[in-house]
Amino acid sequence: MIGRPRRAGLSGVGVLAALLALAGCTGGATQADRQHPTVVTPSPTVPSGPYVAIGDSYTAGLKVDPAGGGVKGCSRSAANYPSLVAAGLHLAPGGFTDVSCSSATTADLTAAQQVTGGSNPPQLDALNAGTGLVTIGIGGNDAGFMKVMEHCAEQGVAATLLRAIDPKGAKDAPCRDSYTASDGSDKLAGVIGTVGDKVAGVLGEVTRRAPHARVYLVGYPALLPTDPASCGSLLGGAVTAGDLSFLAAQEQQLNAVLKDRAKAAGAVFVDTYTPSLGHDMCSGQSTRWIEPPFPAAGRAPLHPNAAGQQAMAAAVLRTVRGG
Repeated sequence: MIGRPRRAGLSGVGVLAALLALAGCTGGATQADRQHPTVVTPSPTVPSGPYVAIGDSYTAGLKVDPAGGGVKGCSRSAANYPSLVAAGLHLAPGGFTDVSCSSATTADLTAAQQVTGGSNPPQLDALNAGTGLVTIGIGGNDAGFMKVMEHCAEQGVAATLLRAIDPKGAKDAPCRDSYTASDGSDKLAGVIGTVGDKVAGVLGEVTRRAPHARVYLVGYPALLPTDPASCGSLLGGAVTAGDLSFLAAQEQQLNAVLKDRAKAAGAVFVDTYTPSLGHDMCSGQSTRWIEPPFPAAGRAPLHPNAAGQQAMAAAVLRTVRGG
């Protein structure tokens, strides 16, 4: 089914930034230093293509220069991690196809996705019996992860205002509490489980369409630090420390589900979370791989910057090469 036109990238970012501004946040103005993954000649056991890259804005490389091909609204970069992986594998001309598109959900892999400037064809249509390598980065939009972050920002602002009136009445983790059922269970656990089921269906369809391909499911890098206190100066208390821990745990759970589904489907999971620790949106301008709500000029908030795309490429290449 063809969906309504969507904005490039994960939803809710604009409102989140506005809420953080209300709380008195300030952001960096310079872009993170770019790093370049080492290019190593692949061994004979490494797939030589044809390579097809599938995914959402984290795969497409939203607002990472230079712009690549495809429909304008997909915001596909020529320096996203699939392009860097293809270069690192020294694929033959015509041996690489990138069909990733910002805002994509699992539904957009089997149906056309309407974006600014036209329609991105069903991403899985790029596969065929001759495909030798597939990378997939999907699931975050299905989980509504950015909407959850937006909700946590709303809860954080409300808690800040309440604390000024009644310090004892403010909760330490209001967003986490709002997602906790009366029996103490996490309401988002079921959502993430459903995302896992959808991704499992995608992996099965990939195997059906490209039975000889080696398939890699790429996880999401760390948006937040393990120590929420390090985000204090950046977020200005707009999201409580307890809720920052809650959000970090939710992303880890999503990655865990993706890893489990990859294993069950005979695919390989690529961990981009572990190598990105210390390079989250709250780290310094020269070290961060994820841009904060107020990003460097021209960058996408809460998305990998150029250094982040290069680091994700390095993680994919290490995994593909068996390193």
